[in-house]
Amino acid sequence: MGRLIVFKVGSSTLMGSDGELDVAFVRSMCEQICELKRRGDRVVLVSSGAAAVGRSLLGFTERPSDIPTLQACAAAGQTTLIERYAEVLAQDGVRCAQVLLTRGDVVDRTGYLNARNTFERLLDLGVLPIVNENDTVSVREFSFGDNDMLGAIVSSLIDADSYVILSDIDGLYTANPDTDPTATLIERVERVDANVIAMAGGAGSSYGTGGMATKIRAARAMLAAGIPMTICRGRGDRALINAADGRGLRTVFECPGEGTHEQARKLWIGLAGVSRGSVRIDAGACRALENEGASLLPVGVTGVEGPFDEGDTVNVLGPDGQLVARGITRYSSDELVRVHGLRLDVIARFVPERADCPVIHRDELLVF
Repeated sequence: MGRLIVFKVGSSTLMGSDGELDVAFVRSMCEQICELKRRGDRVVLVSSGAAAVGRSLLGFTERPSDIPTLQACAAAGQTTLIERYAEVLAQDGVRCAQVLLTRGDVVDRTGYLNARNTFERLLDLGVLPIVNENDTVSVREFSFGDNDMLGAIVSSLIDADSYVILSDIDGLYTANPDTDPTATLIERVERVDANVIAMAGGAGSSYGTGGMATKIRAARAMLAAGIPMTICRGRGDRALINAADGRGLRTVFECPGEGTHEQARKLWIGLAGVSRGSVRIDAGACRALENEGASLLPVGVTGVEGPFDEGDTVNVLGPDGQLVARGITRYSSDELVRVHGLRLDVIARFVPERADCPVIHRDELLVF
């Protein structure tokens, strides 16, 4: 069986300079997908563009600022977008299926498994799943926020062999290449640290909601999942084929060696879960989580940002405020405020039922 590759294409890459969907680019992209499928590879396409296409259809010259209008644009544009894909793919005898997701669909464990089973069956049938966020019904709490992260979640959900983001830039640069002539392309990243995060900027066009910063967040997730991720220019010559084959200008995020695939439950918690708050930890706790695979103990917690309840997903932040991990807390924010910074044996004197209770157990903690 061939490789399983997830491609994500953004609105800024799909739309032409005239503000309309670039059908010629869609045709080129679909032809490359069909070529990969003929090789025996399995492909999933995460496609933005519904709201941008709908914006044109409904006569808006600028991106609407209110949610109902944006959702109306997405509803109008999604039909046209999937029709264009279906028309071009049919010329090569490839069928496609529309898969619309919200974070609520995959936060629930049953929904997560149902979505995975649907993807697996579509791929078994030789169908190309085309994925987008269900913007028509999404609300902020259950929004993926951007399709870069949606693609990362889909990649982990189906255990993809690689994840490729087709962007409007060749990859991650040391600085903004549009304004800094000394900027150089970084070809390989093995860890997303503060220096890498500092290189990322905001959204690059009036169509998209993402930018390099959202791609770096997706890369951090993929490194945790042990899935290689590539950023490349989507409009480059044979960009999909070259990215799949490891050629051309690009940035590859990949751990040394084969990497470590985390348990599916950890990935589900870390990538799909909605964070309800944060705990800040000291340098010693950071080292224990990152280097020793330890659970997070109350003694290592230096601050609490809530409110959150026992069983909620929370972010774990290092001394510098950077995201270190995400996991399911066994304390509420009120409880943790009272006991943070204390050893378990001290806590046991006052709260015996917490004698052996970590803040987050390592089996429910995804370290980035």
